[in-house]
Amino acid sequence: MTSPAARRLKRGLDVAVAGAVLLLSLPLMLVVALLVLLEDGRPILYAQRRAGCGGRRFTLLKFRSMRVNDLAVEAVGPVGERHPLVTRTGRLIRRFKVDELLQLLNVLRGEMSLVGPRPTIPEQVERYGAFERRRLLVPPGLTGWAQVNGNARLTWPERIVLDVWYVDHWSLWLDLRILAKTVSVVLLGERPNVPALDRALAHANGSDRRR
Repeated sequence: MTSPAARRLKRGLDVAVAGAVLLLSLPLMLVVALLVLLEDGRPILYAQRRAGCGGRRFTLLKFRSMRVNDLAVEAVGPVGERHPLVTRTGRLIRRFKVDELLQLLNVLRGEMSLVGPRPTIPEQVERYGAFERRRLLVPPGLTGWAQVNGNARLTWPERIVLDVWYVDHWSLWLDLRILAKTVSVVLLGERPNVPALDRALAHANGSDRRR
Protein backbone atom coordinates (compact mmCIF):
# COMPACT_ATOMS: atom_id res chain seq x y z
CA MET A 1 0.00 0.00 0.00
CA THR A 2 2.45 2.64 -1.23
CA SER A 3 0.11 5.16 -2.82
CA PRO A 4 -0.62 8.21 -0.61
CA ALA A 5 -4.07 8.44 -2.23
CA ALA A 6 -4.82 4.84 -1.29
CA ARG A 7 -3.75 5.48 2.30
CA ARG A 8 -5.96 8.57 2.50
CA LEU A 9 -8.92 6.66 1.07
CA LYS A 10 -8.43 3.83 3.56
CA ARG A 11 -8.16 6.29 6.43
CA GLY A 12 -11.30 8.12 5.30
CA LEU A 13 -13.22 4.83 5.21
CA ASP A 14 -11.91 3.97 8.67
CA VAL A 15 -13.09 7.24 10.21
CA ALA A 16 -16.50 7.25 8.52
CA VAL A 17 -17.39 3.63 9.32
CA ALA A 18 -15.86 3.56 12.81
CA GLY A 19 -17.62 6.77 13.82
CA ALA A 20 -20.99 5.58 12.54
CA VAL A 21 -20.75 2.11 14.10
CA LEU A 22 -19.55 3.56 17.41
CA LEU A 23 -22.59 5.83 17.64
CA LEU A 24 -25.04 3.09 16.62
CA SER A 25 -23.56 0.58 19.06
CA LEU A 26 -23.55 2.83 22.14
CA PRO A 27 -26.75 1.29 23.59
CA LEU A 28 -25.33 -2.22 23.09
CA MET A 29 -22.05 -1.25 24.73
CA LEU A 30 -23.89 0.13 27.76
CA VAL A 31 -25.72 -3.19 28.13
CA VAL A 32 -22.45 -5.14 27.81
CA ALA A 33 -20.78 -2.92 30.42
CA LEU A 34 -23.65 -3.59 32.82
CA LEU A 35 -23.51 -7.37 32.25
CA VAL A 36 -19.75 -7.46 32.87
CA LEU A 37 -20.20 -5.42 36.05
CA LEU A 38 -23.05 -7.57 37.38
CA GLU A 39 -21.31 -10.88 36.74
CA ASP A 40 -17.72 -10.20 37.68
CA GLY A 41 -17.44 -6.66 39.04
CA ARG A 42 -14.78 -4.18 38.06
CA PRO A 43 -12.85 -3.44 35.96
CA ILE A 44 -15.32 -3.40 33.09
CA LEU A 45 -12.66 -2.67 30.49
CA TYR A 46 -9.45 -4.46 29.63
CA ALA A 47 -6.49 -2.43 28.43
CA GLN A 48 -3.27 -3.90 27.10
CA ARG A 49 -0.21 -2.50 25.36
CA ARG A 50 0.03 -3.71 21.78
CA ALA A 51 2.41 -3.13 18.88
CA GLY A 52 0.99 -1.25 15.91
CA CYS A 53 2.32 -0.11 12.55
CA GLY A 54 6.10 -0.14 12.57
CA GLY A 55 6.04 -1.65 16.05
CA ARG A 56 4.79 1.57 17.66
CA ARG A 57 3.04 0.82 20.93
CA PHE A 58 -0.48 1.85 21.88
CA THR A 59 -3.14 0.86 24.40
CA LEU A 60 -5.77 -1.51 23.01
CA LEU A 61 -9.23 -1.40 24.61
CA LYS A 62 -11.72 -4.25 25.04
CA PHE A 63 -14.62 -5.18 27.25
CA ARG A 64 -13.25 -7.58 29.86
CA SER A 65 -14.27 -11.14 29.02
CA MET A 66 -11.95 -13.02 31.39
CA ARG A 67 -11.67 -13.17 35.15
CA VAL A 68 -8.98 -10.92 36.60
CA ASN A 69 -5.70 -12.83 36.89
CA ASP A 70 -1.96 -12.27 37.20
CA LEU A 71 -0.93 -15.01 34.77
CA ALA A 72 1.56 -14.35 31.99
CA VAL A 73 0.28 -14.51 28.43
CA GLU A 74 2.18 -17.77 27.88
CA ALA A 75 0.55 -19.32 30.95
CA VAL A 76 -2.96 -18.33 29.86
CA GLY A 77 -2.43 -19.89 26.43
CA PRO A 78 -4.86 -19.64 23.50
CA VAL A 79 -8.13 -18.12 24.67
CA GLY A 80 -11.29 -19.58 23.17
CA GLU A 81 -14.88 -19.30 24.29
CA ARG A 82 -14.49 -22.35 26.56
CA HIS A 83 -11.31 -21.21 28.27
CA PRO A 84 -11.72 -21.65 32.07
CA LEU A 85 -10.93 -17.97 32.72
CA VAL A 86 -13.63 -16.71 30.34
CA THR A 87 -16.82 -15.65 32.11
CA ARG A 88 -20.35 -16.49 30.94
CA THR A 89 -20.80 -12.94 29.69
CA GLY A 90 -17.34 -13.20 28.18
CA ARG A 91 -18.30 -16.29 26.17
CA LEU A 92 -21.26 -14.44 24.73
CA ILE A 93 -19.48 -11.23 23.80
CA ARG A 94 -16.45 -13.09 22.43
CA ARG A 95 -18.67 -15.29 20.27
CA PHE A 96 -20.22 -12.26 18.59
CA LYS A 97 -17.03 -10.12 18.76
CA VAL A 98 -18.80 -7.49 20.87
CA ASP A 99 -15.81 -7.31 23.22
CA GLU A 100 -13.84 -5.72 20.36
CA LEU A 101 -16.22 -2.78 19.76
CA LEU A 102 -14.23 -0.37 21.92
CA GLN A 103 -11.35 -0.69 19.48
CA LEU A 104 -13.34 1.59 17.21
CA LEU A 105 -11.86 4.32 19.45
CA ASN A 106 -8.39 3.05 18.53
CA VAL A 107 -9.43 3.28 14.87
CA LEU A 108 -10.61 6.88 15.28
CA ARG A 109 -7.35 7.77 17.02
CA GLY A 110 -5.40 6.39 14.05
CA GLU A 111 -3.74 3.62 16.05
CA MET A 112 -5.68 0.92 14.19
CA SER A 113 -7.62 0.45 10.97
CA LEU A 114 -10.86 -1.38 10.36
CA VAL A 115 -8.91 -4.03 8.44
CA GLY A 116 -5.38 -5.25 8.97
CA PRO A 117 -3.33 -7.82 10.88
CA ARG A 118 -4.47 -8.07 14.49
CA PRO A 119 -2.15 -6.15 16.86
CA THR A 120 -0.02 -8.39 19.03
CA ILE A 121 1.90 -7.83 22.25
CA PRO A 122 5.34 -6.15 22.06
CA GLU A 123 7.07 -9.18 23.59
CA GLN A 124 6.02 -11.29 20.60
CA VAL A 125 7.13 -8.60 18.15
CA GLU A 126 10.59 -8.60 19.71
CA ARG A 127 10.93 -12.25 18.63
CA TYR A 128 9.81 -11.59 15.03
CA GLY A 129 12.06 -12.45 12.14
CA ALA A 130 12.15 -10.55 8.84
CA PHE A 131 9.11 -12.38 7.44
CA GLU A 132 6.93 -11.83 10.51
CA ARG A 133 7.87 -8.14 10.72
CA ARG A 134 6.22 -7.55 7.35
CA ARG A 135 2.85 -7.70 9.10
CA LEU A 136 3.89 -4.44 10.84
CA LEU A 137 4.08 -2.54 7.53
CA VAL A 138 0.40 -1.55 7.78
CA PRO A 139 -1.79 -0.42 10.68
CA PRO A 140 -3.27 -3.29 12.72
CA GLY A 141 -6.94 -4.03 12.18
CA LEU A 142 -10.16 -4.64 14.04
CA THR A 143 -10.57 -7.56 11.66
CA GLY A 144 -8.26 -9.09 9.10
CA TRP A 145 -7.57 -11.74 6.49
CA ALA A 146 -6.55 -14.27 9.13
CA GLN A 147 -9.66 -13.54 11.20
CA VAL A 148 -12.09 -14.26 8.34
CA ASN A 149 -10.23 -17.40 7.23
CA GLY A 150 -10.05 -19.39 10.45
CA ASN A 151 -8.62 -17.18 13.20
CA ALA A 152 -8.52 -19.18 16.48
CA ARG A 153 -8.92 -22.44 14.54
CA LEU A 154 -5.54 -21.80 12.91
CA THR A 155 -2.04 -22.02 14.36
CA TRP A 156 -0.15 -18.80 15.01
CA PRO A 157 2.28 -19.43 12.08
CA GLU A 158 -0.73 -19.95 9.77
CA ARG A 159 -2.19 -16.63 10.87
CA ILE A 160 1.16 -14.96 10.24
CA VAL A 161 1.33 -16.15 6.62
CA LEU A 162 -2.26 -15.00 6.02
CA ASP A 163 -1.40 -11.59 7.45
CA VAL A 164 1.67 -11.23 5.24
CA TRP A 165 -0.36 -12.32 2.21
CA TYR A 166 -2.81 -9.52 3.02
CA VAL A 167 -0.03 -6.93 3.35
CA ASP A 168 1.44 -7.96 -0.01
CA HIS A 169 -1.94 -8.02 -1.80
CA TRP A 170 -3.70 -5.07 -0.20
CA SER A 171 -6.43 -3.25 -2.10
CA LEU A 172 -9.53 -1.34 -1.09
CA TRP A 173 -11.60 -4.11 -2.69
CA LEU A 174 -9.87 -6.70 -0.48
CA ASP A 175 -10.69 -4.62 2.60
CA LEU A 176 -14.35 -4.48 1.56
CA ARG A 177 -14.35 -8.27 1.05
CA ILE A 178 -12.91 -8.78 4.51
CA LEU A 179 -15.50 -6.49 6.11
CA ALA A 180 -18.29 -8.42 4.37
CA LYS A 181 -16.80 -11.78 5.38
CA THR A 182 -16.50 -10.54 8.97
CA VAL A 183 -20.29 -10.27 9.17
CA SER A 184 -20.56 -13.89 8.06
CA VAL A 185 -17.98 -15.01 10.64
CA VAL A 186 -19.81 -13.20 13.44
CA LEU A 187 -23.10 -14.85 12.47
CA LEU A 188 -21.89 -18.34 11.54
CA GLY A 189 -18.67 -18.76 13.48
CA GLU A 190 -15.03 -19.29 12.49
CA ARG A 191 -14.08 -21.91 9.91
CA PRO A 192 -10.65 -22.54 8.38
CA ASN A 193 -10.48 -21.57 4.71
CA VAL A 194 -8.06 -24.15 3.29
CA PRO A 195 -7.73 -22.62 -0.23
CA ALA A 196 -6.91 -19.18 1.24
CA LEU A 197 -4.35 -20.73 3.57
CA ASP A 198 -2.79 -22.73 0.72
CA ARG A 199 -2.42 -19.54 -1.36
CA ALA A 200 -0.83 -17.73 1.56
CA LEU A 201 1.58 -20.61 2.24
CA ALA A 202 2.57 -20.75 -1.43
CA HIS A 203 3.20 -17.00 -1.35
CA ALA A 204 5.25 -17.33 1.83
CA ASN A 205 7.35 -20.11 0.34
CA GLY A 206 8.32 -17.78 -2.46
CA SER A 207 9.20 -15.00 -0.04
CA ASP A 208 12.44 -14.28 1.80
CA ARG A 209 11.98 -15.86 5.22
CA ARG A 210 15.59 -15.62 6.31
CA ARG A 211 16.05 -14.33 9.89
